[in-house]
Amino acid sequence: MNPVHPDEPVLEIDSLFNPPESDPGSLHRIRSFVRREGRMTRAQHRALVDFWPRFGIAADAALLDPVTVFGRCAPLVLEIGFGDGESLAVMASANREINYLGVEVHRPGIGHLLLRAVALDLNHLRVICADAVVALQCQIPDEGLDRIQIFFPDPWPKTRHHKRRLIQPAFVTLVAQKLKPGGQLHIATDDEDYAHGILSLLNATPELANQAIGNGFIPRPASRPVTRFERRGQRLGHAVWDLLFIRGERRV
Repeated sequence: MNPVHPDEPVLEIDSLFNPPESDPGSLHRIRSFVRREGRMTRAQHRALVDFWPRFGIAADAALLDPVTVFGRCAPLVLEIGFGDGESLAVMASANREINYLGVEVHRPGIGHLLLRAVALDLNHLRVICADAVVALQCQIPDEGLDRIQIFFPDPWPKTRHHKRRLIQPAFVTLVAQKLKPGGQLHIATDDEDYAHGILSLLNATPELANQAIGNGFIPRPASRPVTRFERRGQRLGHAVWDLLFIRGERRV
């Protein structure tokens, strides 16, 4: 892996990211993530230094203008918590007519995605290093997204930690606000309890319509790549639940 040694002089990267100090607006809450970054490889560190100016977007309080950011008018997909970014890179490579925006807090994963973005020439991909809730509140225009995808969010499986789960009523209201009419919300999880909790919450959200027959789960769409995390879960016998909702289109 060739990690950056803790005693080795390295280029300063903290100055590349400027997230807001605290959550503005009404969604003050317990954070759904903890920074457990582990060691960063030299390649990931170098990618952050060299390629952030090309693909990175500063985390601040200014609304994004997608046409200015991407240099074109195209459908915009937001992925929240992309991990190492491998599946996001695959999707972006396969769908070059779509603009992709990834939000992640873990910098080694961002570094990995930047390496893939350069290798695959993903000029239609941008990245924000920030709390997803803050990014949605501050930087994403209302009705600005054609799709939001959240794959394998931390389930916080212990009951006393459920308050830390990302997908809560206030978050779902915010997500619906940022989707265009007809925009998609696609969530996948391998935690059964979390899956059914999300399903109940989304089914009870009037702005969102379940696209599964019977208002349940959908089969894994071919458009969602199988992640390394998911393959590991499959080897352990874990099932995966996919949910697909549309803003403002009720099934009949």
